[in-house]
Amino acid sequence: MRKIALVAAASAAALSLAACSESTGDAAEATAEEAMADAETNMDEAAAEVEAAGDEVSAEADDAAAEVEASVQGETEAEAQAD
Repeated sequence: MRKIALVAAASAAALSLAACSESTGDAAEATAEEAMADAETNMDEAAAEVEAAGDEVSAEADDAAAEVEASVQGETEAEAQAD
């Protein structure tokens, strides 16, 4: 009788561990998917910021070039930008 009770208790413990392992695995998978989604969002935002910064630098470079051209050629910046 003791052996039957011991086997039943061991079986119940094994089933409990199996259920915990499955839920832990599911939680880990969900966490990994959320991390992947966060990383994708962050990459998209970073790409947009880099593109905006590039546009700003390009515009400032164009303005600086027009200013130098105007100074060298003795014309207004508007005339230099039109060239």
